[in-house]
Amino acid sequence: MSAARVSMAVTGVLLAGVALAGPPRYERSASSEYDYAPVTHVEPIVRQVRVETPNRECYDEVRQVESRPHISDPEVGVRTLVGGLIGGVIGHQFGSGRGRDAATVAGAVVGAGVGYDAGARRSASVREEIVQRCEVRYEKRYEERIDGYRVTYEYNGREYTTRLPYDPGERIRVRVAVAVAE
Repeated sequence: MSAARVSMAVTGVLLAGVALAGPPRYERSASSEYDYAPVTHVEPIVRQVRVETPNRECYDEVRQVESRPHISDPEVGVRTLVGGLIGGVIGHQFGSGRGRDAATVAGAVVGAGVGYDAGARRSASVREEIVQRCEVRYEKRYEERIDGYRVTYEYNGREYTTRLPYDPGERIRVRVAVAVAE
């Protein structure tokens, strides 16, 4: 095959491919790039926050305490014994036979109880005791907290404002999207 024929065959195939492909198509995809823009103004966004701080406060309190004497206290013991004897004598006056014995025992028990209470009341003492009491009280105050920053920057002659959680400094990184307009 001659070179002229090969060249013609290749040209024919290429022309057929171009004809079948049709007119050129542009896809609508945006491509993003990054750039830096100068920051012109930064304003902190401040909010009031209520803060409660616990404070423990303690104070001394005087309390009166009644101390009951023990059975080994001589006055209480004597009054219990005398009460039991008197109760037994009074109980012995009632009933006959076994009933009299039961009445005597019951009178002695009741009399001993009355005697103990009387002795305990007489020899009971009241004393003062210092007790420390503590309470937690909350001190409430308001503080200013920075909630973010309102940032104004300039890019390509236009001014933009955004909110950021941090102060960006003198410049801010921006994303620039380029897309074909129809």
